[in-house]
Amino acid sequence: MFGYGFLSLVLALYLAAVGLDPFTVGLLLTLTLGGDAVISLVLATRADVVGRRRTLVAGGLLMAAGGAVFAVTGEFAWLAIAAIVGVISPSGNEVGPFLAVEQAALSEITDPRRRTHVFARYQLVGSLATAAGALVAGVLVQGLVGVGLAAVDAYRVVLVAYALIGLALAGGFRGLSAAVEPRAPADPSIRRRLGLHRSQRVVAGLSGLFALDAFGGGFVVQSVVALWFVVRFGAEPALLGAIFFGANALAGLSGIVAARLADRIGLLNTMVATHMPSNVLLILVPLMPTLPLAIAVLLARFSISQMDVPTRQSYTMAVVDPDERSAAAGITSVARSAGAALSPVLAAPMVANPALAAVPFIVAGVLKLAYDVALWRAFRAVRSRDPGT
Repeated sequence: MFGYGFLSLVLALYLAAVGLDPFTVGLLLTLTLGGDAVISLVLATRADVVGRRRTLVAGGLLMAAGGAVFAVTGEFAWLAIAAIVGVISPSGNEVGPFLAVEQAALSEITDPRRRTHVFARYQLVGSLATAAGALVAGVLVQGLVGVGLAAVDAYRVVLVAYALIGLALAGGFRGLSAAVEPRAPADPSIRRRLGLHRSQRVVAGLSGLFALDAFGGGFVVQSVVALWFVVRFGAEPALLGAIFFGANALAGLSGIVAARLADRIGLLNTMVATHMPSNVLLILVPLMPTLPLAIAVLLARFSISQMDVPTRQSYTMAVVDPDERSAAAGITSVARSAGAALSPVLAAPMVANPALAAVPFIVAGVLKLAYDVALWRAFRAVRSRDPGT
């Protein structure tokens, strides 16, 4: 997650610096998210068969490969291949097979009554790491430019470091305990589709709604918001790093509050009640007349916008059978990645046009509000399949 935050701050800026026009930048961001969705689906739905540790190692190697190719070339064809095949995060959020496999592993070794709290701490660590990555990237780039390095070369330093982080992850995942693997093989007598059996309709419904939410969120991925701050206010890299450090730190801390709130009002209620006001704040960000006000509203939004993450993850684990958890986590994660993949190609050109710069924020907020309403209506009567949640 440090690597994701590290890269996302400069990715769109780097692509613009190597001479790509705004549409092509958006297209590449879309390809990265679409490629991540395909890789996630292929790996996550097979993780319980080929091994969770092996799947995580493969994700680390693909992360390293994607960063390396982006660092050494500005040719669109090679960048497109790396965007599709590699694991690249333009949003600062989780991509690739990591999240699904880790959720399944945590659910298997965690008391269901504590699952949401464990996921909240998991989110907190990831958000703080993402925040630190964005902060370090901003300071590093500004420092390198300050000593005379061209901006594009400073961005390349970040890409090389991202590739090295992927290699370090692959090595670290090899050392994980066998406890992360499934305790028992899946029952071969049960007919499955993409790893699911009894929960196919539930997962399909959740996946469609999560895709809508992510499609809205894709208009305001971190790389696009960073570009908006540069175009709208001329923000410096170090300031961008500080903004996203604060945003991701607040997002992580909010998960702890969300877990406690879910104990009182339930997982689904917490997801919807915290997500709706955050989307109103999102719509207000581009309407702020000054940089300090825009930062303040963005940070207010992040202080509650991610409270649905640990609750959403825990809810997904609760409404499927235990032997479907890897597949359910993988499919819903892929649905989110696929939904988010469609938006940046539309958002980046609008952000680059001052007359349209506010549109991605407004579209994102409206779509995400529609998701909240639809989620509540469709799933308020669905009951957990384990009594602990």
